Amino acid sequence: MPRRRQRPMAGSGSDATEDSEDSSAERDQANSSESDGNMPKRQRLTRASTRLSQSSQDTPDLKRAADHDESPPLTPTGNAPSSESELDISSPNASHDESQSKDQNNRDSDKDLSHRPKRRRCHETYNFNMKCPTPGCNSLGHLTGKHERHFAISGCPLYHNLSADECKVKAVSREKQEEEGKVQEDNSARHATRHQTPTPKQSRYKEQVTEIRKGRNSGLQKEQKEKHMEHRQTYGNTREPLLENITSEYDLELFRKAQARASEDLEKLRIQGQITEGSNMIKTIVFGRYELDTWYHSPYPEEYARLGRLYVCEFCLKYMKSQTILRRHMAKCVWKHPPGDEVYRKGSISVFEVDGKKNKIYCQNLCLLAKLFLDHKTLYYDVEPFLFYVMTEADNTGCHLVGYFSKEKNSFLNYNVSCILTMPQYMRQGFGKMLIDFSYLLSKVEEKVGSPERPLSDLGLISYRSYWKEVLLRYMYNFQGKEISIKEISQETAVNPVDIVSTLQSLQMLKYWKGKHLVLKRQDLIDEWKAKEIKRGNSNKTIDPSSLKWTPPKGT
Repeated sequence: MPRRRQRPMAGSGSDATEDSEDSSAERDQANSSESDGNMPKRQRLTRASTRLSQSSQDTPDLKRAADHDESPPLTPTGNAPSSESELDISSPNASHDESQSKDQNNRDSDKDLSHRPKRRRCHETYNFNMKCPTPGCNSLGHLTGKHERHFAISGCPLYHNLSADECKVKAVSREKQEEEGKVQEDNSARHATRHQTPTPKQSRYKEQVTEIRKGRNSGLQKEQKEKHMEHRQTYGNTREPLLENITSEYDLELFRKAQARASEDLEKLRIQGQITEGSNMIKTIVFGRYELDTWYHSPYPEEYARLGRLYVCEFCLKYMKSQTILRRHMAKCVWKHPPGDEVYRKGSISVFEVDGKKNKIYCQNLCLLAKLFLDHKTLYYDVEPFLFYVMTEADNTGCHLVGYFSKEKNSFLNYNVSCILTMPQYMRQGFGKMLIDFSYLLSKVEEKVGSPERPLSDLGLISYRSYWKEVLLRYMYNFQGKEISIKEISQETAVNPVDIVSTLQSLQMLKYWKGKHLVLKRQDLIDEWKAKEIKRGNSNKTIDPSSLKWTPPKGT
C-alpha cells in the first residue's frame, strides 16, 4: 500500500495543490453518498462554504480567523462547554501547541466544517431579546459610548439624563485624557524610588484642582432647587437626580468617569456570562429596617438570586424569598446578637469573635452578604481557617450588624485583616476607622506588626490611607526626640513599615539626602490634623484598649 503523504502547511508550494485536489475528490464522494432528503439544506451550506473557501485561497489567514470566530464562547452561566467541539479555540488560555493541532485537524476535516451551520454567540442572541427597564428608552446607545445598545440601567444614557451622542463625545475626550495619563505614568516610572516628590506639572495640577473646588457654589439657588424638585417629581426613581451645580465641575466629571468605568466592567461581565441582568443579579436586600441597593454580584443559590430582592435576618443572617417568610422567621428567631464571644464593649458598641469552624453557617452567610458590597472578595464557603470579628450597635431590639473584618488564624505573612466591610447604612460615620483600629489593637496584644491583605477595595484603600495618616501625625505630634526611626514607629503602632513608608511618601515627609532617607516633620500637616481633632471633640467613635477582654487564640 502506498504511503500517504503528510499534508503541508498552507502556502507551501505545489504539494498543497495536489492534496487540495485529493480532498476535493473526497468531498465530492462524501456528498454523493448522502441521502436526497437533506439536499436543500446541505446545498445552502455548501454554497456558503464554497464562498468561504474561495476567499480563503487568497487569504488563508482570514479563513483560520473565521474558524476561530465560529467557535462559541462560554455559556451565559459561566459554565464550561458540554462537549469538546464547543470549546473556544480562540481563548488566550489555551496552549499554543493545542491550538496548532486543532487548526491542523480543522484543515484535514474541511468536509465536516463546511456542513456545520454557523452559530451565533450566546450573548448576541440574548441581547436582542432584552429591553432596557428605563421607561421611554429604546435601548440604543451606551453610557460608555463604546456600544450600540444597552440592556441595563447601568448603561442607559437616558437614565443618566444624557443622550447617546453626548456619551460618544464624552468617550472620545476620556480616551484622550487616558492616553495623556499613560504618557505621564511612563515618564514617572523612569524615576527611581528615591524620587517620590511630585513633579512641577503634578504640583500645578493639584493647585488648579484646589482652586476649582474653592470656586464651586456653596449651595443651590432657588431656581436650581425648583428645577431639581420638578425633575424628581416628574421622573421619580426612573431617572438619576440632576447633579449639576451640586459640586464642582471637576468632581462631577470624576464621578461621570467612575460611572462609565463601572458600566464598562458590568458590560464585560455580562458578555462573559458571569452575570445576566434581570435574572441572576440581586438588586436590593431588605435588612432590618433598611432596604439596601447592592453593588456587586454575590453567588447566592440561583433560586434566590433570580428573585432580584432578598430578605435577610439581621441577627442570624439567614436569607429568605419573601416578606412573609421573613416576618414568620423573625417571630421565631431567638438570636439577638452574633454567635461567639463578646470580646469588646463600650457603650452601645460591641465586638464579637466568631470562629468560622464553630459557626460555619453564620460565617458563610456573612461572606455572601459582604460580597454584595465588595468587588475583590473570593471567600464564600471555606470559612473554617478564619476568625470573624463582628461589630454591632445595640438598642432595645438587639445588636445590629455594623461591620466586620476577618483574619486568618495562622497567617504566615502576619496579615491582621483578610476582609473588612462596613455596612452601607453605617458608612461615613467613623465605624470603618474603628474596625481598622480594633484590628491593630489585636496585633498590639499579640505583639506583632500587622498589615491588611491585598488587594484592598476602593473604599477600603481610602479608609486605610486615612487611618495610617492619622496614626503617623498623632505620633509626630507626641514625639519629642530629635531622631525618629521607622522601626520604632512600627513597633509602637503595629503598622507595617512598608505602609508607614508609603504614607510618609504620600505626605511628602520622606526625603532622600546624601545617601540617607530623612523623615521631615511637617508642622503644617500636624497643626491641620490637631485642629480637626479639637473640632471633632470627644467622639465615641474611638476604640478604648481598656475595654478589650481578649487573649490571643492558641493554634486552632
